[in-house]
Amino acid sequence: MKKILVIGSTVVDIIINVDFLPGTGQDVNIISQEMSLGGCAYNVSDTIRHFNVPYILFSPIGTGMYGDFVRKELKARNIFTPVPTPDMDNGCCYCFVEPSGERTFISNHGAEYLIHKEWLETIDMSQIEAIYICGLEIEDATGSEIVEFLEKYNNIPIFFAPGPRINSISTELLDRIFKLSPILHLNDDEAYQFTKKDNLIEAVKLLNKLTDNIIIVTCGSNGACYYKNEKSNHIDAVKVEQIDTIGAGDAHIGSIIACYYKKYSIEKSIKIANLVSSAVVETKGALLSDEVFDEINSSFENF
Repeated sequence: MKKILVIGSTVVDIIINVDFLPGTGQDVNIISQEMSLGGCAYNVSDTIRHFNVPYILFSPIGTGMYGDFVRKELKARNIFTPVPTPDMDNGCCYCFVEPSGERTFISNHGAEYLIHKEWLETIDMSQIEAIYICGLEIEDATGSEIVEFLEKYNNIPIFFAPGPRINSISTELLDRIFKLSPILHLNDDEAYQFTKKDNLIEAVKLLNKLTDNIIIVTCGSNGACYYKNEKSNHIDAVKVEQIDTIGAGDAHIGSIIACYYKKYSIEKSIKIANLVSSAVVETKGALLSDEVFDEINSSFENF
């Protein structure tokens, strides 16, 4: 049975609830804080797991207290990542959440973002159905090694979720990724900023010209749209109470990938992804419990 290869980071999310983001020189008390597994790749892999789709989490785990936390939590979940332990501290992400549910990230990057080509070459690629990558690892020092690896296996579909780092990745690396025709997943702000367009249809058309593949754009409470075969379509959002938005985008792309594996249509896939990501928005932190996922799973057949 083939698997999804999820390449990227696993970090400690330090979730800090605040009344407001302080300005320079201010002194504020927090409402609460907690630590959780996080990182784009881990979040995506956990969503794929919920769908009972086989996957490989290819995520370096460094040393130090954050590396120890990640290693312990993965072991408790019976998750194994086939990457050598780098001699470098693992990082973390400080997630500041305001009462509106909006989140602000301050990241401490470590070993989890540095992925070497010789590590990737240990994977049996004949067993890989599709590959997920995000922008953070491509932007970092070993990003070119990941791209070189992808170019070697350019017959395998790629799902690329660059996130806000799309404007920080070198043009040369982005061009090389786009030539591999990835399915591109980003939000509307990222699409506008990268394309310099103020109309979403114009933005997705331009992105499609660069990748020659499906473009999926999430639009927050307005749902999501996709562009395929010179046609765009909009899928409404699921209305929920916003608790925090940490991991909503990761849940969305993770659901899309799982639905791709199950050979669902793009429209059904996005409807399911909207439902799953809305459940994450209603939840504290980036991850859904098995119980919550099971509750919404019964709705999938209605799409």
